[in-house]
Amino acid sequence: MIGLGRMGANMTTRLQRGGHQVVAYDRDPTAVQRTAADGATGASSLNDLVAKLKAPRAVWIMVPAGDPTDSTIGALLELLQPGDVIIDGGNSRWTDSKQRHLRCKDKGVSFVDAGTSGGVWGLANGYCLMVGGDDDAVARVEPIFITLAPKDGYAHVGPSGAGHFSKMVHNGIEYGMLAAYGEGFEILEKSEYTYDLHELASIWRYGSVVRSWLLELLELALKEDPELAKVKGWVDDSGEGRWTVQAALDENVPAPVITLSLLSRFVSRQEESYSAKVIAALRNQFGGHAIKPE
Repeated sequence: MIGLGRMGANMTTRLQRGGHQVVAYDRDPTAVQRTAADGATGASSLNDLVAKLKAPRAVWIMVPAGDPTDSTIGALLELLQPGDVIIDGGNSRWTDSKQRHLRCKDKGVSFVDAGTSGGVWGLANGYCLMVGGDDDAVARVEPIFITLAPKDGYAHVGPSGAGHFSKMVHNGIEYGMLAAYGEGFEILEKSEYTYDLHELASIWRYGSVVRSWLLELLELALKEDPELAKVKGWVDDSGEGRWTVQAALDENVPAPVITLSLLSRFVSRQEESYSAKVIAALRNQFGGHAIKPE
């Protein structure tokens, strides 16, 4: 396991509990020490990690998408041997995964893209895994996926790139669901009624058609902080929503909900909207509507 952040460290623990022996590496030595204390074999470098694995090796990468993943794969290809397998469990763009598959194939190394969902709850609940790659490579490392996933939570969904493409769309759907919950609870909060929002979130978990795990998490958040006073309304995005919208455009698929949920995240990051300033100025020009001073 390369990358011992919140996901990688928990996945290492779950694998060990499932009877696997794991060699673990992270650029942060303290992360390696913590994981080693939990039973893994610590590695001081990529060279050390590869040396401690018996061939044929299975190496899971759990690092940020983009350059960190690319550089890690590049370094591994100088160390691994034909017959070894690299698994990318991060949120990589599916087109990058297809290219990495070809790059690894040139060296005789298999590449498997594993779309991974479950977050920090995956240690206890398991990780939903959408896996793409060649049949023989996936079959060889399938015991890893079966251990990490809950019952019926894993599938080999197609060839190279299919795992990360499906995870991309999964996260695009998540964007829309999050936006709907956010808008709905704001309407409730601004209404003439003094709702106990935690109570509503709580009862909607039982029998309601909008019940979901996300609603359960909202109930937990409102229980801890009923006014969400400790939360700033600034919402980041890690790329999957943008890629989903681009895929929709490429495929001529109308996806207004996912698109607008992505754009609403951009709005959340603005201290003040220049677009709104333009609209206010125009309304003043053509209709004499009042402008609020700075």
